[in-house]
Amino acid sequence: MIILGIDPAIRTTGYGVIRADNPASFTILDCGVIANSARLPHTECLRRLAGGIRELIDSFHPDCASIEEPFLGKNASTAIILGMARGAILTALAERQIPVYAYSPRSAKRSAVGNGGATKEQVARIMAVELGIEIEQIPLDSTDAIALAVCHAQLALRPALAEKMGKPL
Repeated sequence: MIILGIDPAIRTTGYGVIRADNPASFTILDCGVIANSARLPHTECLRRLAGGIRELIDSFHPDCASIEEPFLGKNASTAIILGMARGAILTALAERQIPVYAYSPRSAKRSAVGNGGATKEQVARIMAVELGIEIEQIPLDSTDAIALAVCHAQLALRPALAEKMGKPL
C-alpha cells in the first residue's frame, strides 16, 4: 500500500510518501515540501499546491492519502487560509479519485513515534533511526506528513483497528 501523507499550509505544505506492506514495516519513498514564497498571492499558492499534489500522485500512484484534520485557532484569517490550502489539496486528490482520511496531529504522532506531543525534531530522529537514513534527508516540515501516513498505515493494515480510520473525506 502506498500512502501520501500531507500536512497542509499555504506557504510550506509538507508531504511524505510511504510504502507499507504491514503495520510494523514501512519505507519512505519520498518526503519534502511544496514551498511558496511569501510574495506570491494566495491564488498562485493554491495553483502550485494543487499542481504539486498532482505531480506526487503521478510519480507515486498512492492508494490513499492522509491529511491533518483542521484545527480551530484564535485567528479566523489563518483558519480561512488553511482551509483554502486544504481545499486545493483535496480537489487535486478527488480529481484522481484518491481516498483521503483525516487524523489529528496528536493521533498521527502517537501512532508514528508513541508520543502525541512529539516535536518535529523528535519525529525526524525516530523516523531516521527506524529507517536507517540520515536525519538530514527528512525536512522538518515533512515530519507531520510522514507521521500522518504511518498513522493511516497502522490502522488500515490492522483489520481490528480499521474502524478507527473513519470514512474517507
